[in-house]
Amino acid sequence: MQRAIDGGETAGAAERQRETKGLALGFIGMVIFGLTLPMMRIALEGLDAYFVGLGRAVLAAAVAAVFLAVTRQPFPPRQTWARLAVISLGIIFGFPLLATLAMKYVPSAHGGVVLAVLPLATAMAGAAMAGERPSAGFWLAGIAGSAAVMVFGMIEAGGDVAAVGWGDLLLIASVACAAIGYAQSGVLARQIGGWQVVSWALVLSCPAVALVTWLLAEPINWDAPWESWAAYVYLAVMSQYFGFFFWNRGMVLAGVAKTGQLQLIQPFVTLAASALLLGESVGWRHLVFATIVVGLVALGGRMRVARRA
Repeated sequence: MQRAIDGGETAGAAERQRETKGLALGFIGMVIFGLTLPMMRIALEGLDAYFVGLGRAVLAAAVAAVFLAVTRQPFPPRQTWARLAVISLGIIFGFPLLATLAMKYVPSAHGGVVLAVLPLATAMAGAAMAGERPSAGFWLAGIAGSAAVMVFGMIEAGGDVAAVGWGDLLLIASVACAAIGYAQSGVLARQIGGWQVVSWALVLSCPAVALVTWLLAEPINWDAPWESWAAYVYLAVMSQYFGFFFWNRGMVLAGVAKTGQLQLIQPFVTLAASALLLGESVGWRHLVFATIVVGLVALGGRMRVARRA
């Protein structure tokens, strides 16, 4: 009897350690993603939006191809192709393009707070696709955080629903794409590995991405400021690729829902980067609402999330 109790305690401690490690890795990925919107605005100062939003995936795919070749990764099995296609549509086509276009209409500080609704969307996608069953308390914390974000958006729009324009609509659409892509990545990472998922998604979608970029983008502005090119490289190498090394592994260890909650902290990272890199004004409303959603992250993180083995 005592041995069974000790075994259960050991298993519980191992699970907590696994979850803690997963959340730590997810946090690193979240910080990398938190710089994405400010970097988009910097890149757009000298480069075409379609080249920034889609073309960066071509550079990321080249880096991914090198990693896959050097490590001699086997080609993904046929049963993974459908998920890889959904991942590509979500986090290689959908989110980067829509978020980049949104940065033409709204400041990155505003976008950073609006994107805090992503954890709830990710939890919903995780429940539907990853076999996770968050508790009622988890949902309440996520809904409260998302409601705070929506209130922030309305206040920024002066309380006028009609004033919520293209920037916000594009951001909301990008959230849907990212949530689905994240959830599918979390599922597939359990089968073929976290970094392998994003690597194969980039490589396999590269021909289509290159074609669409060529059709939509303006001629490349080779005379763009070095800051725009540096931001472009960051978006391609870090936001589009290496960030997912940490993020996908975090989802494997801690689950899609709980790892997704970390993105409620992301507004702080984006606000700080917007102020430091772009000189954008960060007012008390930004800080108050960011603080509210961060508090709800801590609350949601304490709630139970049942995961399918």
